Amino acid sequence: MARAPFELAGVRVAPGSRAQIDVPIAKLYTHAPLHIPVEVVHGRQPGPVLLVCGAIHGDEINGVEIVRRLLRSSAIRRVRGTLIAVPIVNVFGFVQHTRYLPDRRDLNRCFPGSEAGSLGSRVAALFREQIADQATHIIDLHTGAIHRTNLPQIRAQLQQGSETAAMAEAFGVPVILNAELREGSLRAYAQSRGVPVLTYEAGEALRFDEWAIAPGVRGVLRVMRLLGMLAASRRRSQPPAAEIANGSSWARAPIDGILRPRTRLGARVAKGQVLGVVADPFGNSEDEIVANADGIVIGMSNLPLANEGEALFHVARFDAIEEAESAVESFQSDYEPLPDTL
Repeated sequence: MARAPFELAGVRVAPGSRAQIDVPIAKLYTHAPLHIPVEVVHGRQPGPVLLVCGAIHGDEINGVEIVRRLLRSSAIRRVRGTLIAVPIVNVFGFVQHTRYLPDRRDLNRCFPGSEAGSLGSRVAALFREQIADQATHIIDLHTGAIHRTNLPQIRAQLQQGSETAAMAEAFGVPVILNAELREGSLRAYAQSRGVPVLTYEAGEALRFDEWAIAPGVRGVLRVMRLLGMLAASRRRSQPPAAEIANGSSWARAPIDGILRPRTRLGARVAKGQVLGVVADPFGNSEDEIVANADGIVIGMSNLPLANEGEALFHVARFDAIEEAESAVESFQSDYEPLPDTL
């Protein structure tokens, strides 16, 4: 028996075909319509419905490029199940180069949303009803905030033996952060429905970071193979080693001033180690930023200018710190950019 067509926003996609769909979301002041761009790849064979989405925060553009390369990959030509690819969720923020919606709300704090609520709540409700509720599995692509960069990492709420944990391990980045759910996030909403969901964090806002994009594309393809949506790789390679962090914390600026880092992204640090120094422009007053635990630096500020209390170094804690350090070093040494021919 042939598979039924897949329907999204009133468009029917036949088995073995793909379609680009513009989902109406709102109108600008000029009355010009605004749409969320979606591509559906509907396989001939049954399988999971995987949603891969980027730019819920409009300035986090690495996910946009990950989705583009994923859709150009020859690997998805014979997909089983259905891939829903959304490069840009927050189209308002994307066109304005900002994280937020026009009303300054964070779309990733507005789920499940309401058709009668704020702009953010209405956009979240539309995205949920038209797109997210059709997914059996979700990969949500993010980056660090503006002027901050993240080591490639997966954030998920892990339970031993769960499908979410298996997806996180299969993705193949060095750090998996067992992260608490944030109210109003897409991840929290999906988890409440029992949908396995991963958040991939890598790179910096408003710039393409190839070392963040290439692992993201590979990671999504690995998860699709795990789910049976793609044939197994002929190379039969195992995903790179990953270690689960049991917590994390930010080291913050003790005073206002100019930051001089003394560590790097991905470095192993010891409790009490100096991560950087903040000083006034003359150097008359300076203070050290120290690590409050042993761990790995998984995020840091790229902007030398710091206000007192500003988060500057994100340190993840591990039970097996040596293994975590080895996983990061292996990831960094084995990294090769993907050719732009996918």
